[in-house]
Amino acid sequence: MMPRPSSRARLEYGVKLNINWLVQSGAIQPDAHIHCGTTWQNTYSGELTARFEAKISGTEEGWFRVGIAEINLHQRINLVSSPRPFGGRQWYFVCPFVNRRVSVLWMPPGAHYFACRQRWGRGVAYLSQCLGREDRAHRAKAKISTRLCSIGGFDPDHWDFPPKPKWMRWPTYNRLIEKFDRYDGISEVGSSARLFKILGRG
Repeated sequence: MMPRPSSRARLEYGVKLNINWLVQSGAIQPDAHIHCGTTWQNTYSGELTARFEAKISGTEEGWFRVGIAEINLHQRINLVSSPRPFGGRQWYFVCPFVNRRVSVLWMPPGAHYFACRQRWGRGVAYLSQCLGREDRAHRAKAKISTRLCSIGGFDPDHWDFPPKPKWMRWPTYNRLIEKFDRYDGISEVGSSARLFKILGRG
């Protein structure tokens, strides 16, 4: 399958709001009114400084406001929650444009507001959608290696595939080995095909 047309904006080159990260970082807390901020840095928009404000009264509903002075953005987004099967609650954004619950909102390159993936339609694509099969395999291998290095505190420059992090269960680690080997096989096939083509044997 050929990569998708390059004219579509890459979501990863823009900015995203992940509600799970915001909850874990304390920017959103049940029954609280929080003010905080962060800085995004990417190759498309440069540095953006965002101010967050979130207010939740009770356990089921609230709102979240994001302001970015560099692009004159001031956007308010409703929040809702639902109970988890084993206790606690899962929080969601309500996309202001399609009125659906989502965990992630995106502001692609060139946009001036946040919305869910569905709102942006075919004008955007994930980076992986624009890569060939071999490139996707290389990217997947790198993600697995980066995850293991991050968890285990290993230097990524010293490991192609890091050893098992101390607290990771062996079944989890073995599944990652299987995935890595599968992607490695795909990338090796692609490299061999290119070599045969260069040598005039393809």
